[in-house]
Amino acid sequence: MTLLIRLLFLSVFAVLTACQSIDPDAPARATRQQAITQEHSGNYFIGRRMYKTDYKMWGWIRKPGQQWNTAQLVMLNEHKCLAPDRQQNKLGSDHNYEYHLDGYFSGQQVYEPASDTFYPEFILLKATVLSKSPTNIYRYKEELDPKYRLLTPPLG
Repeated sequence: MTLLIRLLFLSVFAVLTACQSIDPDAPARATRQQAITQEHSGNYFIGRRMYKTDYKMWGWIRKPGQQWNTAQLVMLNEHKCLAPDRQQNKLGSDHNYEYHLDGYFSGQQVYEPASDTFYPEFILLKATVLSKSPTNIYRYKEELDPKYRLLTPPLG
């Protein structure tokens, strides 16, 4: 009887492990992580625009050579340079674009009322598009929907 129970357990285990979902983004994420390690160091940042209908933060910003899970969700100060979508008068048209950003963190925190949270202020000096269709950095595909209110940090 114990042999039969063991065989049944092994059969169920084999079926369950065979049915585990495969991460379709794993190869792209590995390639992205490798490319990030090759980025030149310097006094610039990499930004990923995240347009959300209900929120006013700009998106995620990280230092070159650092993975996306180190990025900060920021409020953009546009006194010196308008954000690319605002320059074109097409708010959110650059959702999920990736940018080379020249600028700096002011050290100030800016309140965003819809999320009831303070975010670091980034003073934008210049933005240059790196990619209009970069690899996914989010855990959930819903995070790419501007109407979806989920705000979770990017994956590494």
